[in-house]
Amino acid sequence: MAQVTEQQVRQALARIAVPGRDGDVVSLGLISGVVLRDGNVGFSIEIAPDQAKRMEPVRKACEDAVHALPGVVSVTAVLTAERAPGAAPAAKPAAHAAGAPREGAQPDVKWIIAVASGKGGVGKSTVAVNLALALAANGLSVGLLDADIYGPSQPRMLGIGGRPNSPDGRVIEPMQAYGIRCMSMGFLVDEETPMIWRGPMVQGALEQMMRDVLWGPLDVMVVDMPPGTGDAQLTMAQRVPLAGAVIVSTPQDIALLDARKGLNMFRRVDVPVLGIIENMSYYECPACGHHAHIFGHGGARQTAEKMGVDFLGEIPLDITIRETSDGGRPIVVSAPDSPNALAFRDIARRIAEKLSGGEGGLRPPPRIVVA
Repeated sequence: MAQVTEQQVRQALARIAVPGRDGDVVSLGLISGVVLRDGNVGFSIEIAPDQAKRMEPVRKACEDAVHALPGVVSVTAVLTAERAPGAAPAAKPAAHAAGAPREGAQPDVKWIIAVASGKGGVGKSTVAVNLALALAANGLSVGLLDADIYGPSQPRMLGIGGRPNSPDGRVIEPMQAYGIRCMSMGFLVDEETPMIWRGPMVQGALEQMMRDVLWGPLDVMVVDMPPGTGDAQLTMAQRVPLAGAVIVSTPQDIALLDARKGLNMFRRVDVPVLGIIENMSYYECPACGHHAHIFGHGGARQTAEKMGVDFLGEIPLDITIRETSDGGRPIVVSAPDSPNALAFRDIARRIAEKLSGGEGGLRPPPRIVVA
């Protein structure tokens, strides 16, 4: 089957007129961020903030036009809009307790948790994938959303190749590995293709990966957040019903400084912080068993105490954790009885207990009845 080209996509979109304007979506310069991979097509339609409702039929027409092209398997069109100068920011969400669902939650997902870090290079994605697999090993149904649009890594860490299926060209099925479901931008673009997208485009893509993926019933969805405190983090914190956030840091002072910034960001948007994990906590010599604290030690525990959150546990600096994750067989599934895997499972157990409000496995979230 011949592969669709960007030129063919733009030619198809050039037939879609914009109501109230003299021109089509292409000639008016509204189309950007075209991504093509194995018949999966994605693009953004840039609009003014107050045009979302009026432009929704245009978005659907664009998807239909591209989906009709030979070789197209699925189409995802995103409306993106930057806030107009002087416009009021989005309303701050109401405070809520850990484990309580927010309005607009995925109906089949009980709890959504973010695994975040203030900076890159602390092993956040490695922790996220092993944490998701540990939650599954503890008996829960789990999904993993790779929210790092610019640097998706979960396809490689889970050893997943190929592309997602789409039953109707509008929604897609998540990929699966080791008993968990996963969605990532890495499934839709080549591994070495840079994502040169602005903030609103990233926000739209994240929302669609939540809304237009057939996740099915889940106990927990783990969101592997990008590092930092930018647009993507705010989108997930303000528009996704997060039950809580887990902060990953190394013991280094500079990493802990940025971890505190990330923690405070979640507090500002009223997302409960479930606790802090100290990754690369120590190195254990395989010959003599001596613990060497290469990056310092105890900093995350002290930060947790100072910030008034739980310290969830330590993960050592171990080459097997890195090798198994890079090789697509994370330590929790490749060596389930190893001390490293058991450390992840213990942290997962503590998180599950916090979400459920106590010991014993997850209980259903409280039912909200509007009189």
